[in-house]
Amino acid sequence: MKKILIVDDDPETCEFLMELLSVPDWSVQAALSAERALELLEHEDFDCVIADLNLNEPRTGLDVLKAFKERSPRTEVILITGFGTLEAAVEALRGGAFDFISKPFKVEEVLETVRRALSPHEPIQEESALERLLEPYEASGLIGRTPQMIELYKEIARVAPTSSTVLIVGESGTGKELIARAIHAHSSRAHGPFIAVNCGALTETLLEAELFGHMRGSFTGAIADKKGLFEEAHGGTIFLDEISETAPALQVKLLRVLQEGEIKRVGETRTRHVDVRVIAATNRDLEGEVKAGRFREDLYYRLSVITLRVPPLRERREDIPLLATHFLRRALRQTERALAFSPAALALLMAYTWPGNVRELENCIEYALIHARGRLITPEDLPEKVRSAVPSLRRGRTCASLEATLFHDLPSLDELERRYLLYVLDVVNGNRSRAAEILGIDRRTLYRMAERFGIPLERTNADS
Repeated sequence: MKKILIVDDDPETCEFLMELLSVPDWSVQAALSAERALELLEHEDFDCVIADLNLNEPRTGLDVLKAFKERSPRTEVILITGFGTLEAAVEALRGGAFDFISKPFKVEEVLETVRRALSPHEPIQEESALERLLEPYEASGLIGRTPQMIELYKEIARVAPTSSTVLIVGESGTGKELIARAIHAHSSRAHGPFIAVNCGALTETLLEAELFGHMRGSFTGAIADKKGLFEEAHGGTIFLDEISETAPALQVKLLRVLQEGEIKRVGETRTRHVDVRVIAATNRDLEGEVKAGRFREDLYYRLSVITLRVPPLRERREDIPLLATHFLRRALRQTERALAFSPAALALLMAYTWPGNVRELENCIEYALIHARGRLITPEDLPEKVRSAVPSLRRGRTCASLEATLFHDLPSLDELERRYLLYVLDVVNGNRSRAAEILGIDRRTLYRMAERFGIPLERTNADS
């Protein structure tokens, strides 16, 4: 009989997980605090512990993890969180967590993770790599709690301590450079330089001279010897953004760097050794570029030892409130103003498709900050292209407009619940008591729903 302990301060979450994990050969208990979990540890052995990171008390899920790893090393600990960050991923994995999952729960994900933790044939694959994570994490700027971002954080934590070349694939504005910096910060090269190069911003000749350096007189304007960026990055990391824009002749030289660790300055005959980790990024389909003959196949395979795919913002809409609030708070540091988002403004932000991704959202928040006149950012403060995303939030709430707001892209039930909550909050002008009454739930449940979806609840004069 496998024994499982659930540690969460929310009785409903404990009840849900106990019901979910009530299968043959599994015995499940619950503790509503870290203190209770540690009391049980003194008297019982558990095969698996599922602990919430935030227990609303001085001790956290990380304290539970540490205690179990010290006193019962064979117990696998799974951490859960409603606010996933790269810091949490790294700290959890460094501390010996088997895995961690984010709220809202996906039933199959929870069951599969617990099955793996309880399987005697599934040792922790990441352990040796995680032991090589060196310095404490420095803020990376990556924000998100959706399952896609949680998986990305875990991949960063796994790949950072290695020396493997990494290819980051994603649309423009998704934060590929932030991911590259996070990998560098968690690597053994963190003490060395991190140099970013936009390969699409320079001509072939200038890019070659920038990357590899040049000798005096090697071309017009070369009045002195100059180190290239690969030499400047010696002992550190070089980030080659828009790698797909490089010319075939330059691709051959990049391949030599990756294979031999050698470069030649422009106009020089001898080779120079460089010790550099290469991280490349592209917003194009490199496999398609290879098939079209525009990118070398051998270079592609050398670059894509590890491939990280960054989801576009439209595929992780639940992160939009977190990102928007982050950008707003950062912008407000330069002012003495106090601002927040109205529910209607948040609804518009989450309905827009964001072709420019996170970068476009950041620019939008800056625009809204400049145009906001009150204490709340309203739909009128947002750019016109965002305001026109969902007409129903700007004009009358007819049945047709409500359908357009909620069902226009056939969302999942979870996404539909989020949209309807935003819609109700908009209709009642943010009145929490009235919103809870319409939804048929109590205020506490409303708060938990809002927290789960990352929706801030602003107090209004109408609130009781």
